[in-house]
Amino acid sequence: MDHVVITIARQYGSGGRTVGKMLAERLGISFYDKQIIHMASDESGIDVNLFGKIEAGDKIKTSLFGNKSSIYKGDLVRPGSRDFISDENLFNYQAKVVNDLAEKESYVIVGRCVNYVFKDRPNTLRVFVHAPWEFRVEQASQKISGSREDVEKFLLKDDKRKQEYYRKFTGGVWNDATNYDLCLNSGKLGFEKCVDAIEAQLKIMLDK
Repeated sequence: MDHVVITIARQYGSGGRTVGKMLAERLGISFYDKQIIHMASDESGIDVNLFGKIEAGDKIKTSLFGNKSSIYKGDLVRPGSRDFISDENLFNYQAKVVNDLAEKESYVIVGRCVNYVFKDRPNTLRVFVHAPWEFRVEQASQKISGSREDVEKFLLKDDKRKQEYYRKFTGGVWNDATNYDLCLNSGKLGFEKCVDAIEAQLKIMLDK
């Protein structure tokens, strides 16, 4: 049987990352997040800081969103090409890492559009964690210093960054429920029950 992969996309402040870590611990499998960019850097030999820039949206701003040529197809550009450090190749190396990992183990992963990369992969459960605005502001305020206005500006900016990143590499809409198998409101359910819901859905999927 193929290894199981649970992908988690989440709004900042929804606790999606916390839910992912709790789920991985409960299932006894690996949890991946930003480690992927370091692994992609090691795989490609490309400076990890370049991966960090695309992650933060710094490089994406200069690109034309919606350009079909940037949508993920899995092709890698090898060293020596002028496109070796292009946005698309940086994304594709991250996709290669998550694909290679899936050949070796089951895991939970946050972000990186893996729900799209694995859209046709068996034994993949694609989850989106969201929450009401007030809940997100409250949660984000525990990590971000500044006024409520500062926190709200950060949340709006982060939502926009994720929308643009997802659109560029998938051609789709990041928070569109049809891109996921399960959408959870962590503000209503709480983190523990979100984990319960994902585990229950996973059992249903594997019993088919």
